[in-house]
Amino acid sequence: MQVARVELIGAGVLVIGMARSGLAAVRLLAAQGARVTACDQKRPEEIPDAAADLAQLGVALIPQTPDVGLNRDLVVVSPGVPADAEPLANARRAGVPVIGELELASYFLKGRTIAITGSNGKTTTTALVGHILRACGIPAQVGGNIGTAPASMVDSSRPGQWNVLEVSSFQLETISHFRADIGVALNLSPDHLDRHGSMETYAAAKSRLFRTQRQQDWAVLNADDPICLSYASISRGRPVWFSLQRVVTPGVWLNRGTILFDDQTVMQASEIPLRGLHNVENVLAATAAARLAGADLKALAGAVKSFPGVEHRLEFVRSLAGVDYFNDSKATNVDAALKAIQAFPGSLWVILGGKDKDSDFTPLRDALAGKVRAALLIGAAASKIAAQLAGAVELAHCGAIENALDYAWRHAKPGDTVLLAPACASFDQFENFEYRGRWFKQCVNRLAEGSSEEVRS
Repeated sequence: MQVARVELIGAGVLVIGMARSGLAAVRLLAAQGARVTACDQKRPEEIPDAAADLAQLGVALIPQTPDVGLNRDLVVVSPGVPADAEPLANARRAGVPVIGELELASYFLKGRTIAITGSNGKTTTTALVGHILRACGIPAQVGGNIGTAPASMVDSSRPGQWNVLEVSSFQLETISHFRADIGVALNLSPDHLDRHGSMETYAAAKSRLFRTQRQQDWAVLNADDPICLSYASISRGRPVWFSLQRVVTPGVWLNRGTILFDDQTVMQASEIPLRGLHNVENVLAATAAARLAGADLKALAGAVKSFPGVEHRLEFVRSLAGVDYFNDSKATNVDAALKAIQAFPGSLWVILGGKDKDSDFTPLRDALAGKVRAALLIGAAASKIAAQLAGAVELAHCGAIENALDYAWRHAKPGDTVLLAPACASFDQFENFEYRGRWFKQCVNRLAEGSSEEVRS
């Protein structure tokens, strides 16, 4: 059920989940004249910043109970809350509309939208598209799952502007009317199966991005990925392809190191400042989306060459005593970790582990064998990873990032690389992958040449 602005005036709306997106929804709803109530599983003292913001807005924060969504005009859910959670199921049974924060924001966002989804590469590609458009003089703002919640982008949106959004499966599973003028599917590999339950359900959530498109829209799809390929039959939008492996038309493809948009040369892959073949693929997708949004190919290529990359994505931290340190904390699933490992020729010390997302770690065996000096295991998933990698590579149980760094420092030789590519979520030891990556960088920057002391203070 789509909610028009007039329907929100005086409406009783419950927002569930007081993380960034939930708070953004509260602010937007209050600005639209709704009577807003907030709820969360955590007590106010456990989320003091959110509780303070709500108090300032005059919005009550109540406990989350099974019946909390009843007798409301609308329930808005933060993406961190499972779409089948009991309060949402009970609200739907009672006839209360339930939508996500992305859906809510879409009712008020001005301008056109580029929405980018996939298992890996979303943040880099989203940031790159925004960088290209701005470099080409095309008005654009960037947000979504990348940092700024869509509801927080409403006030800064303008007609004639592009809203470039990273969208996750958690956001997409609660849309009904949200529509992307340009939808992009990068790739699909097993991820978040602890929430979605199966690869089929996960892929179906991603497919919702294309089910709402219209004939005048564009679907930018990875021709090398079977699931992305199947989205062409779902979308009413016009397909534009990208491929590392073959000629595609209309589309962007790689031919012996040259990136082509149909028959036009864009740039050489060697000119891309980002490490790894997966980042070449991200550039192909970004090129297609930005070109469809009006970017000039020559200016587009120049923008790619000047792109600085994104924090926590194969981010170079420092070189110390001949050993390089890289932070890929965003490698929160097995496929992302594989791509990170494949971006290096060898002599790796790889830090793996964290919160398991019901993942199968055995695909790492072949990638690690012969390339990695040791896998340094941390976090709650360490025992499972060890069992699935046994015999393929030397394993060291380190427990925490600082211990893994100390181990690598004592054993690494000049020319080696220490890589944080956990293949797991961070929530066993850190609030999110950003905190994990920053802690890794902090620990690396506290290392001193010639010492093997513990790096924890």
